[in-house]
Amino acid sequence: MKYILNGKEMNTCMIGTWAWGTGQNGGKIVFGKKYPEQQLIESFDTAFAHGFDFWDTAEVYGNGTAELLLGGLIRNKDIVISTKHFPSRKYKSGENRLALNASLSRLGVQSVDIYWLHSPKNIEQNMKELAALQSEGLIRSIGISNASVSDIRLADIVLRENGSSLAAVQNHYSLLSMKRERQMLSYCQKSNILFFGYMILEQGALSGHYDSSNPFPAMSIRGASFPARKFKKIQPLIDYIRVLANKYDVDPSQIPIVWAIEKGVIPIVGITKPEHARSLSKGLGIHLEPLEIRRLEKFALDSGVRCKGFWE
Repeated sequence: MKYILNGKEMNTCMIGTWAWGTGQNGGKIVFGKKYPEQQLIESFDTAFAHGFDFWDTAEVYGNGTAELLLGGLIRNKDIVISTKHFPSRKYKSGENRLALNASLSRLGVQSVDIYWLHSPKNIEQNMKELAALQSEGLIRSIGISNASVSDIRLADIVLRENGSSLAAVQNHYSLLSMKRERQMLSYCQKSNILFFGYMILEQGALSGHYDSSNPFPAMSIRGASFPARKFKKIQPLIDYIRVLANKYDVDPSQIPIVWAIEKGVIPIVGITKPEHARSLSKGLGIHLEPLEIRRLEKFALDSGVRCKGFWE
């Protein structure tokens, strides 16, 4: 599938940097691992060399440290940048401008290709501000994240009243959350709104690299939200993912990613090692058969496991 953003044809995947940050909301707290900066730099270089030029970050990823690191790597490169602002519970006039200026400074850029309202709070006021920032050339496209269908409708109405439109939605989407997002995806596709899916691999639970005998690090947010007992429930799904990976000669992590692409979703894939980029590049060359897609979804639904982030 081909997608157009700001007049430019996009890659099938966007690369995420959730695990890149340090400190609060950083990789150690969320994922149970701290990734060496040099390793992340090498990961970026490898991904860019394989043609991945669409990168996603956010002000809350390590409280800006992910933006800072990414900003140092994208200089003098033709990179499409996506970042987000997590709004306050109570609307504050000018908050979006302050947040955007801080992100632009950390990233070392004059504008961003997509700027997301990271949580659908005070949609009408926030979208009016984002439309004004877009008219100044600081934002090229506007998106909303963790939103419902009614949130999307409202955001698009407000933006159109202010000379813009909603370009994209970024929501949790995986084999273990697809039922909840089915209506959302259908609405976006009918409305010509790009749908980006994060947590396609459920932070690694669907990567084929973990199971009940090898669960997540206990002292991490993902370990708390996905304990060993959940892995036992999805073991048949993990086993089938591994079967398909063997058939197509790809890393198991690529199977859920390709599944999402086949559903019309643009996956946001985290990369923290150079081999992740190489595996992703190879995985994007395969297509799953309709029967394989149906079997993946049946194993997922039969597990009874439904994933939802505490922030959603």
